[in-house]
Formats: sequence, C-alpha cells, structure tokens
Amino acid sequence: MKRLALAILLFFAATPVLAQDWPAKTVRIIVPFGAGATPDTIARLIADKLQQKLGQNFIVENKPGASGMTGTDTVAKAEPDGYTIGVSIGGPLAINTLLFSKMPYDPFKDVALITILTNQPSALAVPANLGVNSVAELVELIKKDPGKYNFGSIGVGSLSHLAMEAIAIKSGAKLVHIPYGSSPQAMTAVIRGDVQMVVMPAISVLPHVQQGTVKMLAVTTAKRSPLLPNVPTLKESGIDLEADAWNGLIAPAGTPPAIIEKIRREVAEAITSPELREKFAAQIMEPVGNSPAEFKAQIDADLARWTPVIQQQGIKVN
Repeated sequence: MKRLALAILLFFAATPVLAQDWPAKTVRIIVPFGAGATPDTIARLIADKLQQKLGQNFIVENKPGASGMTGTDTVAKAEPDGYTIGVSIGGPLAINTLLFSKMPYDPFKDVALITILTNQPSALAVPANLGVNSVAELVELIKKDPGKYNFGSIGVGSLSHLAMEAIAIKSGAKLVHIPYGSSPQAMTAVIRGDVQMVVMPAISVLPHVQQGTVKMLAVTTAKRSPLLPNVPTLKESGIDLEADAWNGLIAPAGTPPAIIEKIRREVAEAITSPELREKFAAQIMEPVGNSPAEFKAQIDADLARWTPVIQQQGIKVN
C-alpha cells in the first residue's frame, strides 16, 4: 500500500516536469476531416508554427469519416500524454450526441478540452437574382409560399443545416432542406437557383459576392465581424440567432492538467501571432486561444441552442 501511495505521489510530482519538457518527441495532430477542409488548414498552420518554435516535429494526420467522429475517436482513445492532440468542431464534440443513437466515444467523458482555436462567421446568402436585399425581405418572401423554397446545407445535422432550420422556426416559415457534400457544391446550387438560400462559412460565400452572383444578407455572430464590418448580424436583422463556426483543440481525457496548460499556452501564442492572424483573416477567421473552462461554456451554449431546434424539427441521422 505504501509503495502504491509513493508511486502516485511520484507521478504527480513529475507531472510539472513532464509539462515543462513538452514536447520531447513528435506530436500528432489528428484532423477528423479531409485535406483542405478548414480544420485541416488550421492544424497545418499551427503545426508549422509550433515546429519552428519548439524544435520538434508536429505531424498532421487526416482521419475523416462518420461526421467527424472517426478522427475525434482516434484522439479520445490515444495515450493521454500530450503527444496525440486533435482539432475538432461542435458536431463531434457535442451536437452528434443529439443526432446519433450511438457514438464510438463519449465526448463529455473521453475528451479533454484545451482551447478554442478560431471563430469563423457563417453567412446567410441568397442568389443575386432572387430579388431580396435584406433578411426582412427574405422572411417576407418565404412566408408567402410555405414549402416552395429550398435551402442547401453540407449535410444533415451540420451547422449549415441547423442554422437554416432555426431561421425557419424563428421566421414562422416552412422550407425544404437539400443537403450537399461540401460548401462548394452548396454554393453552386445557390448560384444556379437550385436552392434559394444557405448559411455557409463566410469564406465560402465571399468570392461569389465579389463576382456578383450571390448576396450576403447577414452574418451569424453575436456582433458584426471586424472582417466583414458592413454586413449586419442576424440579430440586428430581427432573427435572434447565433451560429458561430468554431474549431477547437482537444486531447484524450486523463491528459495531465499541467500538460494541457502548456499546450494551450504554446498554441495560444502561435495563433495570436501577427503571422497567423493575417493568415486567419484571409480565411475570415479570428484566433481565440481561451481556457478549457471557456471552451466548455461554448459547448454548453451550443447544446442549449441546438437541442430545441433538433427536437422541434425531428432531425436525426441514425
């Protein structure tokens, strides 16, 4: 019994030293989506920056599949030593618990939250030739003919889907959902008029606005984005809704708090550097770098926001 107590004491005494030495070997950053997706872009920018500063290899591994759950599960089941971390989003970390009858991991027990990396405004967009110039005009149009108008998304249960369902509820309108495989596909559908509206990451919408084929009516953030200062928020436009697209950094549950904090400090310094700020701004993203407690508060807010939408609209994946 004395030996066990001594071993426990030695482990906790060693943890600050282990944290101080992190990283002492290659770090894997797991991305639960394919190459070129926003989480992948963020992970590679961070990996390059940390590798330059800390002198160890940071390798990005893409493990897409199952709505982000395959890669997130890889992190959840990894050794909790700080050498396997991952980028994930609201679906695999919270919302999928409402959409799937079974998940390969419990995001509330098997995952340690480190920090939110970036926030990215989504934008409500319509075809330029739809004849509406504001959210109020769009609401008036879709309420006139229930079931006539379609909206696109990047999949059932995605933020792009839930945000439009919430807009329909708050507008008292009935819309038809058409899911697509990616943001480019959904935006092509808007341009062609196959769907009359979408809520998509602003970076997916902006090039088409600049080409004159699409109008951006509002952003989904609580306040106007400093990167899109002339675009009103949904709240300003009469729809009380926030739908931030955030990316977060996670580790396996059981990773020592001192190591979590060392990783958070290093990553926060990296993402708020002038170099990465500029690169994020080009993607209409802002760095965050907050605490695990603040990260958890964001997840709790997302669950509170989307649970009634999912229940009212009867949204289920399986």
